[in-house]
Amino acid sequence: MKLKERMPLLSRHEGVWEGYYRYYSPDGEKIDEHRSRLLCRFPSDDVYHQTNFYYWPDGRKEVRDFPTRIENNKIIFYTEVQGWAAEVPLDDFHRTVMLYWVRTNEEDLHLYEMIQLSDCSKYRSRVWQWFKAGKLLQRTLIDEQFISNDWASYENIDSSFDQVAQF
Repeated sequence: MKLKERMPLLSRHEGVWEGYYRYYSPDGEKIDEHRSRLLCRFPSDDVYHQTNFYYWPDGRKEVRDFPTRIENNKIIFYTEVQGWAAEVPLDDFHRTVMLYWVRTNEEDLHLYEMIQLSDCSKYRSRVWQWFKAGKLLQRTLIDEQFISNDWASYENIDSSFDQVAQF
């Protein structure tokens, strides 16, 4: 069975997403904010691949690439980020994906992420909770909107902060 058939909610995430990442201290103080463009793609029947582009107003840019493999209806991240993503079967509305991951270069740090996809599949909201040595370190709130299902046309574009959608 093809990956999109095994993970139908995840398949609704395929395409280009743009939005904002906002980072907060445990006390609720905003500590960073930047725009983003994510390419979520299924280049073949059994592969999911994600590339994240981050843009700051001062011109800084960062790219993070996440090839994956699939095991038991979970997406497995195995590069600089190690962990998994899976649909939540208890969600009767089929809107929720959960992730757990660690960054290999940051000792004793782990994150949980929850992604909520709107019923129309045009908007999604994500929450990261970062834990260091068992204690909440920070939270990231991510608001995104769907831009295009043609992720291939965005693969080699070098955009700037001002070229990423505002909403």
